Amino acid sequence: MKKILKHSLALASLALVAGAASAGIENTPHNLTTSGTGPNKQSTTGQICVFCHTPHASNTSVSAPLWNKGLPSTSYTTYSTQNSSTIDGSVLSVGSVSAACLSCHDGTQAMDNLVNAPGSGGYKLGGSDRSYNWTTGASKITGVANLGADLTNDHPIGIQYCGGGLTGSSSTVSGTCNDGDFQRTKVQTKNVNGKQVFWVDTTGSGVRSKNDIILYTRDFSGAAATPSVECASCHDPHVDKSVTGPDVNFMRVTTNGSAICLACHTK
Repeated sequence: MKKILKHSLALASLALVAGAASAGIENTPHNLTTSGTGPNKQSTTGQICVFCHTPHASNTSVSAPLWNKGLPSTSYTTYSTQNSSTIDGSVLSVGSVSAACLSCHDGTQAMDNLVNAPGSGGYKLGGSDRSYNWTTGASKITGVANLGADLTNDHPIGIQYCGGGLTGSSSTVSGTCNDGDFQRTKVQTKNVNGKQVFWVDTTGSGVRSKNDIILYTRDFSGAAATPSVECASCHDPHVDKSVTGPDVNFMRVTTNGSAICLACHTK
């Protein structure tokens, strides 16, 4: 009986967590269902999470968890030294972390390009662009959220944080920033896979949270455990915890007083 009770409580807790997560994005532009409030809502399904995530048979070529979309085959033009003579770090091609965001936001493929369609069945690895249940609007993202394939007028992604120089050690960040105009990553630890994780501690808690600037590990010229700035470094795709009211920009740090910029840049 005790085991059954514990199991029931665990299931109830999971249901509450899932309900809270969907409630967090319900009133944001990422709710693409008929109950959504954004300009790109188009589907008759009531499943909010399905447009990005699936519990089974997800796209494993993407670093985003349980990703339910096919990645675009877009050839991107990235931010480079031609845009700014002050860039110190290397800029890599778009990796899967940011490509997950661009699978909608580059405007090249339909937002229903899913691995698993809502409901039972409909599985097709890599997505199928099947345009199921779309009833209104275009099948591709529109408006200011459509970044296109030319990213030279957007904040650089796939770029070494603080110009490089930082690498991982057992419990602390080793090395110093090549560019002194950046905040150094203040906290670093190992995740469950034994890999280093980096972030800029904006909350002062010493523990990585959704309101910190999240940095992602990428391989810059063979340098292991090197922090990289990606789309999700500044944006929380689920809900903005820093700004009250409806979420528009999904910022991890409020834009008031340019706080989102000054979280990393010491100007």
